[in-house]
Amino acid sequence: MAKQTKKAKALASQFDRDKLYGVDEAIAALKGASSKKFAETIEVAINLGVDPRHADQMVRGVVTLPAGTGKDVKVAVFARGDNAEKALAAGADKVGAEDLMEDMLAGNLDYGRVIATPDMMGIVGRLGKTLGPKGLMPNPKLGTVTPNVAEAVKAAKGGQIEFRVEKAGIIHAGLGKASFADADLRKNFDAFVDAIVKAKPAGAKGKYVRKISLSSTMGPGLKVDMAELSVI
Repeated sequence: MAKQTKKAKALASQFDRDKLYGVDEAIAALKGASSKKFAETIEVAINLGVDPRHADQMVRGVVTLPAGTGKDVKVAVFARGDNAEKALAAGADKVGAEDLMEDMLAGNLDYGRVIATPDMMGIVGRLGKTLGPKGLMPNPKLGTVTPNVAEAVKAAKGGQIEFRVEKAGIIHAGLGKASFADADLRKNFDAFVDAIVKAKPAGAKGKYVRKISLSSTMGPGLKVDMAELSVI
């Protein structure tokens, strides 16, 4: 394990790692200790009682954070004709077909979301090994394969994020910048947790949401008191 820097040790010493924090209390504490020189993100980690190696225990979906993410999400769209024009008008950063595929195969993958119209999936399918490992492969279940590309682009730019459980049964997400108002971070937290609860898979056994923690980019994780969360 890497040694903690003096600054990290000093920061960790400000918090009680064994205490259960109220959500608002944890947000306020992390914001108060965040760097004023670096735009830190407030992050959430949720431990779930699932084994994603089984298809009926996979947790995946999208949720719109009501206060946005604070990030400028770059969006690429596979579309032609009118749909291409609509995607550009909605704010897509790059729109194309075979040319966009060749560009991505050449390694230009600096995107936060890739969207495609259904008729483009023959082209997009060739990018499976390129986009798949980065979690960028368009998927109809996530709304990224759609005839309504304008709506999908606006959603991606307006605070919609994708979530997917990792091998250890944990889901991570950024809830917004530490510079956000406390109330906005709380709104985003509530929306995210609600989406995870609603995405409970059929194969989940026992307690579904086992632990929630909040942290900042440079700060320690604070355990959330789940007793105050009515949705769990």
